[in-house]
Amino acid sequence: MVAQGIDMSNIRQDLHAIYSAAIAAVNPAAAIRAHVDRIGSALQLHSRGRVIKKIDLDDFKRIIIVGAGKATAAMARAIEDIVGDRIDAGCICVKYGYTVPLAKIETVEASHPVPDANGAGGARRIMGLLASADEHDLVISLISGGGSALLPLPPDGITLDEKRETTSLLLKSGAGIHEVNAVRKHLSLIKGGNMARAARRATMINLMISDVVGDTIDVIASGPCVPDNSTFCDALQVLERYGLAAAVPASVLERITAGARGEVEENPGTGSPVFLNVTNLIIASNIIALEAAKDEAARLGYHSIILSSLIEGDTGDAAFWHSRIAREIAASSNPVPAPACILSGGETTVIVTGDGLGGRNMEFSLHAALFIDGHENITVASIGTDGTDGPTDAAGAVVDGLTVRRSQEGGKDIHDYIRRNDSYHFHENLGNLIVTGPTNTNVMDIRIMLVV
Repeated sequence: MVAQGIDMSNIRQDLHAIYSAAIAAVNPAAAIRAHVDRIGSALQLHSRGRVIKKIDLDDFKRIIIVGAGKATAAMARAIEDIVGDRIDAGCICVKYGYTVPLAKIETVEASHPVPDANGAGGARRIMGLLASADEHDLVISLISGGGSALLPLPPDGITLDEKRETTSLLLKSGAGIHEVNAVRKHLSLIKGGNMARAARRATMINLMISDVVGDTIDVIASGPCVPDNSTFCDALQVLERYGLAAAVPASVLERITAGARGEVEENPGTGSPVFLNVTNLIIASNIIALEAAKDEAARLGYHSIILSSLIEGDTGDAAFWHSRIAREIAASSNPVPAPACILSGGETTVIVTGDGLGGRNMEFSLHAALFIDGHENITVASIGTDGTDGPTDAAGAVVDGLTVRRSQEGGKDIHDYIRRNDSYHFHENLGNLIVTGPTNTNVMDIRIMLVV
């Protein structure tokens, strides 16, 4: 049964409007302008509608801009609009293609999610700028999702290839982002508070767009400007938990085990004096995107609810219980009646066992197609807010209760695609891919289920 007031032919247009509203709400430039303004030489930071810090730019000899992440170029452009005439130097690292024109700040394009030599070069330039900063300088740091891979600076004895191999193993193991970053922070001279350590003589403002569940600031881009709450012991436990201690390069295991024995200096943690002059502020997050999506869905006539912005765990499991909620609405009008829009956010994980192509959003939709098979009034989409899902050109995919039937009519077995983790080609064959192009933002994923 289809609820009155919703045109089934417009479902995908509604989906587009809903996820577009979500992405627009976390536009980096808009987020910067909502949290930073300038009156003459006075720079003000805002949070939840109130001024939390005022800085007189005339108190500083130099202003230096640094940062990394998928959204950082757009953040930098907004900062140039606000304080551009006072910027003396700057360098940011962004994912290939995630650029905007900048007048005063150097942009280094590098690889994500697996780091490359360009990222290492950019990291060295950033650390050089920070090391030159003194008590007469103001550093503005712009950090967003993806910054961890874009700022690779391994310690002596570990090559970039070895760190790249370790990162790849972690990403394929099913480890969560907190666990991945616990290891990466201890294989780096820049993450885990070490940018703040390098700039400890200067005043620092660190503006962040969160791409981590719970907005834990030491996990966003592996926390280069915030205290590190993980330890070498935590990193070693991650490797052991996922059976990677024997798989990672010997140099990696050697450093982490040495650190766990107290033979390598820990990253600066809570209470370290390097953070005395650092102000940290989150300016955009997943819940902000979900709230905008909810408002747009309500405008379109849907009864809308947000399940959570904190969804983690196995992608297939998440698709199963999300689909069960949609089917409950269709069957009993609980927890809201149709037409309904159910929203969630966060970041699930995929344990890769096949040789296919895809990402967690396309994988979510692939599993969901199976779980809503035959329910023609249910449509499900999962989208990465950064515009990319895994190593592909798609942000995610949309499916409905007829997707499995259409795949069968085309001679395709959905179970085979699931076994091979080949969600991209499954959705590509059916025209289900969602392609947004780079959005220049990143607040994890959003999932949208429409029941009509």
